[in-house]
Amino acid sequence: MPERVLVVGGGLAGSAAAIAAQAHGASVTIVEKSRLPRHKVCGEFLSPRTFEILRDLGVADAFHSCRPALMRRVVLNFAGREKRFALPAPAYGLSRYALDELLLSHARSLGATLVSERPQEVFGRTVLAYGRTQSAPKGNRLFGFKAHFAGEANDAVELYFFGEGYVGVNPVEGGITNVCGLALESVMRQHGFDTDTLIASIPALRERVRPLTRQMDWLRVGPVIFSNRFRESPAPGEYRAGDALSFVDPFTGSGMLGALLSGQAAGLAAATGQAPQSYQNAMRQVLGRSYGISGIIRWGLRKSWAPWAAQALSGRLLFAATRP
Repeated sequence: MPERVLVVGGGLAGSAAAIAAQAHGASVTIVEKSRLPRHKVCGEFLSPRTFEILRDLGVADAFHSCRPALMRRVVLNFAGREKRFALPAPAYGLSRYALDELLLSHARSLGATLVSERPQEVFGRTVLAYGRTQSAPKGNRLFGFKAHFAGEANDAVELYFFGEGYVGVNPVEGGITNVCGLALESVMRQHGFDTDTLIASIPALRERVRPLTRQMDWLRVGPVIFSNRFRESPAPGEYRAGDALSFVDPFTGSGMLGALLSGQAAGLAAATGQAPQSYQNAMRQVLGRSYGISGIIRWGLRKSWAPWAAQALSGRLLFAATRP
């Protein structure tokens, strides 16, 4: 009789887990309380290696049919001072709306059952891929925001840093440009929590988005907390994946890659009976170094030396150091 796997969460990590588990003979039920697909606060940048995982999951053709944007360059802007470099291989831009729908639809086409409430029956193993659940006290918390803009798109992922905050600009499918960022609560308050006003206060970013037209209301999420559970002891039969396992600073552009990597590995581990601790140790080896480096960069932004380090270091080295 096939192993019965419960996947809690139908986003990137959860759908990848469901697909991988079914590929290894498991019967899968996905619990997703929210209506999918939907727009989410996300940079929507897919690292070059992401396509390998999508191909392994069996959705390469469907992915290309979505006509993702191609990115070949990186632009880092620190208060007007820029660093530019070429990506080692083209990256992709695809909205979470399209990517979530693609993966969840494929998981269901393979036989996964989608429900909105957690079933009462007992499952042999569970993949926890429900995203972030942590909270933080009021004060100088970080909040995320995102909107899509129409206008001429380019082939670059651009990051505009201001203090501990940043805004990323990159193309996605359909000639749309995604504008997504993080800002401290104190900074948001200075601008009356009006994201358009915040963007207008950053000269280089204001000029970058001036020719573009916002196509949707700003989405907001928060507080955003960077943390991981790599060294926690997992419960028997439970495998954490995606943000439920570790949430990396979004400016690295490796969050969706990490979600797909951990989701795929969690689904395989659950289907084959790998010990949860063994799976988690493996994920620490795969993700821990790059996530740790991202934390150092975040600390450097707080201490104001990250812009100088970015200018001094090779762009390709910076990019490689923050990849899983």
